[in-house]
Amino acid sequence: MEFQANLFDTAVAPSLATLAGARRTTLARGAWVDVRPNWVVGADPVFSALVDDVPWRAERRQMWDNVVDVPRLVHTYGEDEALPHALLEEARLALSAHYLPELGEPFVTAGCCYYRDGRDSVAWHGDTFGRGRREDTMVAIVSFGDPRRLLLRPRGGGSSVAFTLGHGDLLVMGGSCQRTWEHAVPKTAHAGPRISVQFRPRNVF
Repeated sequence: MEFQANLFDTAVAPSLATLAGARRTTLARGAWVDVRPNWVVGADPVFSALVDDVPWRAERRQMWDNVVDVPRLVHTYGEDEALPHALLEEARLALSAHYLPELGEPFVTAGCCYYRDGRDSVAWHGDTFGRGRREDTMVAIVSFGDPRRLLLRPRGGGSSVAFTLGHGDLLVMGGSCQRTWEHAVPKTAHAGPRISVQFRPRNVF
């Protein structure tokens, strides 16, 4: 299934709206989520560049007695690596400047996930392989393509909250979110391609 480009976006050069429009949802245990709909204006060329220019790779992982395909394609841009579209460089700088008073450091890496259709997903997890295991931090996600739900639930179980991220939307998980909450992108019956770009500080995975 192909992503249907926005006919209005095709005539608009990519740009960023103000981050002042982000809405914060306060969660339990010191966690919070900011959402800024339509942060990327004219997002179609960015989506196309991500599809065509990111060196996507498929991964496999051990699950019980079997090795299975990870249900999405991935790639991570490390510090000082050029991103596949200039707007993403601008986005990283804007996020770093806006959240510096709370985060205390810039966003430096960009992880990319390509959900090819509704069968691709990511299971419940927190970004706790690095400093997020013991420190408050932030992960900023910019979504491109078809809308998909991102779910959050308290670590250890509990009711989940859902955010639907559309083309050009921004979601930032902050505070203790990676330690005390988990997030997931569930499978869905009908969805076209969607790409998420996750900006992270140093040593947050």
